[in-house]
Amino acid sequence: MDIEGFVRARIDDYSYEDLSVLLAERIREYKEISDENSIKMAEAVIDEVSTTLKLKESDDEFLKEITEITKSGVGMGEMGVGSRGAGDFFVHRRIADIVASTNTASLVNPTEQDDGGVVRSKAKNDEVYITTAVDGIHSRLSEYPFLGGFHVTRATLRDVCVMGADPVAILSDVHLADDGDVGKIFDFTAGVAAVSELVNVPIVAGSTLRVGGDMVLGDRFVSAVGSVGVSDYPPTARKGATKGDVILLTEGSGGGTITTTAIYNGFFDVVWDTMNVNFVQASQSLFEADLVKDIHAMTDVTNGGLRGDAHEISNTTGVGLEFYEKDIRNMVAPNVLNMLETLNIDPLGVSTDSLMLVVPEDIAEDVIKTVSSAGVDIAEIGQVTDSGEPILIKEDFSTEKLVPLFREAAYTKIKKLVGDTTPEDFEIMQEKVQKACEDAIAKKDKVINYINKN
Repeated sequence: MDIEGFVRARIDDYSYEDLSVLLAERIREYKEISDENSIKMAEAVIDEVSTTLKLKESDDEFLKEITEITKSGVGMGEMGVGSRGAGDFFVHRRIADIVASTNTASLVNPTEQDDGGVVRSKAKNDEVYITTAVDGIHSRLSEYPFLGGFHVTRATLRDVCVMGADPVAILSDVHLADDGDVGKIFDFTAGVAAVSELVNVPIVAGSTLRVGGDMVLGDRFVSAVGSVGVSDYPPTARKGATKGDVILLTEGSGGGTITTTAIYNGFFDVVWDTMNVNFVQASQSLFEADLVKDIHAMTDVTNGGLRGDAHEISNTTGVGLEFYEKDIRNMVAPNVLNMLETLNIDPLGVSTDSLMLVVPEDIAEDVIKTVSSAGVDIAEIGQVTDSGEPILIKEDFSTEKLVPLFREAAYTKIKKLVGDTTPEDFEIMQEKVQKACEDAIAKKDKVINYINKN
């Protein structure tokens, strides 16, 4: 519970005394403290919030401007942020706009909607490509921190691997709310460490904080894991896809999303299908065989499933993609596919954590043999065309344009209730979000000008 947010939402509608009593009651729901101490704690929060509100009366107009939130009037849930669909992609492009406004140089940055970013550096006069990536723990795995740590580490390592980089370091950032048991931190770190040990990539740094400090009660756990990779060759970003290329896909058994689906729908045995490091092993086999330099593009089937990835690749590069539904289904681990079909979840609309490779036709067989030799199943699932659209060829030979849903395929009961249909006012929401992005860029520019002048 965010007690600061609780107060901010009610401070204008309640007297000081009534709000103190109301908040004290909420505090006692989480903490075993006396009525007297809960009132004192409530009053302290109200006093602090009241003090911050005086900033609105300040004579410093510029300070007021930069401390006021650039509001869009659209909520995260309304827009589908984090739900890996059309709304989420739109917001990520706006984030990329803010990044692009800095005019700083990198080889791959958020404007290209790739999983990792790449910069070029020099070491002993040789060019080195450095890839970084960061992923947050799946929100529904807060109660299962070991699994959360395991899967978020796999995710960030995948994001480095698909840029053609060899992972060399892992970083961890942990946030646990005030009432959370410290053991959650250890469980999470052990999950991260398990992957670290399995793939022989060291954990080198991290941070540990409370969610919201004193202002958030409960035991909600959030975290992120980052990774760094290096390569002697330019990145295998999505923009490398070329007409005539062959599209290959490794077997996907899922990660955080599939684990969440399994736990919250009672398919507990499927959790074990997800506990592997096949993706990294497949990537490392390509590094060792020196094939990465010849691969045109690599990506992991995560954000919004294959529908989302196909749309983003086509949208970024302008090429067409042609997929065969039967071949894709064959590359979903049998237990996982059975669960998805039983729950009526679209396998193409959910993260399966497969490695998708776009390669020239003349090296496709070498790639297949190399990845297979690492014990990872891989098969051809389509090709790159010049149609400019991602197309799915179904088992009955009919075709369908692959378009991401507003949210990724609903894989829990609550997600099914929320739905994945596009809101009627989505265009209006986009305009509001676009305006907020532009306002944020303007604020950034003003602050930079102020600092440079002073």
